[in-house]
Amino acid sequence: MNHILVVDDEAEIRSSLEEILREEGYAVTSAATAAEAKVLIEDAPYDAVLLDIWLPDRDGLDVLAEIRRLPDEARPETVIISGHGTIETAVKATKLGAYDFLEKPLSIDRTLIVLKNAIEARRLRTENLEFKRQFSASSVLTGDSVPLKALRQQIRLMAPTNGRVLIYGESGTGKELIGRSIHAESLRRDRVFLELNCAAIPEAHIEAELFGYRHGAQPGGPAEQRGTLERADSGTLFLDEVGDMSLKTQAKVLSALDDQSFTPVGGTLPIRVDVRLIASTNKNLEEEIARGNFREDLFYRLNVVPFFVPPLRERKEDIPLLVREFLGEFGRQYGRPRVEITEEALEALRQYHWPGNVRELKNVIERMLILNPRVLRIERRHLPPLTHKAGSRAAEDFSTLQQARDAYERDYILKKIEEARGNISRAAELLGMERSHLYRKMKALAISVRE
Repeated sequence: MNHILVVDDEAEIRSSLEEILREEGYAVTSAATAAEAKVLIEDAPYDAVLLDIWLPDRDGLDVLAEIRRLPDEARPETVIISGHGTIETAVKATKLGAYDFLEKPLSIDRTLIVLKNAIEARRLRTENLEFKRQFSASSVLTGDSVPLKALRQQIRLMAPTNGRVLIYGESGTGKELIGRSIHAESLRRDRVFLELNCAAIPEAHIEAELFGYRHGAQPGGPAEQRGTLERADSGTLFLDEVGDMSLKTQAKVLSALDDQSFTPVGGTLPIRVDVRLIASTNKNLEEEIARGNFREDLFYRLNVVPFFVPPLRERKEDIPLLVREFLGEFGRQYGRPRVEITEEALEALRQYHWPGNVRELKNVIERMLILNPRVLRIERRHLPPLTHKAGSRAAEDFSTLQQARDAYERDYILKKIEEARGNISRAAELLGMERSHLYRKMKALAISVRE
């Protein structure tokens, strides 16, 4: 439901417009002064504002200028109304960003047409902004490994359909990127793609975030808010970590999927939508069903087309391509020239187990560029300790905790000696220990000075 704000100091005009617009299916709020309008605009989102120029406390064009300073996604389209209209005023209002200018007495038919067009213009503007923001970063999957080639082929086959997708994968494997890739190759590619992380939102708020709310149903929040499901109408909604959703919310999602409609929290009228749903999880949902944590009927609704995203340790041949992509991305972000990486450093990265998957690799590359601002060629000594040869071994390579600890300590000490260019006294300072203590530790870990 679109929300209109009417700002006019004449009570009769406000009352008349409220009645007519509500009959047309709009939600309407009104204000008699610029000060009231300012508070209302800050408290709730509006699709359009009908704004009188002559207000008792301020010029309406000043209010228009303030509205134009709002962030693009929060800015309503503004239609100026005035009983003292002149060509000069209309031109000034247009230059300030007004969508249109209407003279009093208002023609109801003309007002409704202008409002409808203004709301459509705002919808197209916000969708275009969202589309550019979401896909400014490439939605193309990086890698030439067999698992990734198979994943790309699966995306090409089913993206043009409206089939629901459930993406499985460990944290950090790029499940959201798969969702974006599906949307980018779908028939909805020119419409909005929205994400809702079910694990990041408190249980008490997830229903309001998903379905929206009406009539101040959220204490301390705006009077009403459109939910993610409503904003994703005709586009794609990506439910990230759907396994963390409460059973109560699961029931409402199931109903919305079946009916393609829902009722906002605190609302009375259902809202129909056309949304393609893509969900993801890092859990085994069949095990969650057995434990009573996930609804079996919802699982079968979501699991129409399952996707399995391989962990990075199963496609290590993609690591060099990912590394160079991230070096380019962060190099541009931090205003750095082209940064290279040695084969030795790449090999060390390939040997690491990557429990945090692609996300961990991306963080490591960013950290290296931040901590080495003048380095144009990443070498093995620039890598974090865990990615060095000893530290990169998988947990199953060690039979005891002591072996794993010794391997990490050995690797870390070697890195500090390397940073100190073989100067043991300097390495001891870097490690925060006595030189004699360092020599004893080196002997215990079988580290030679030559090494």
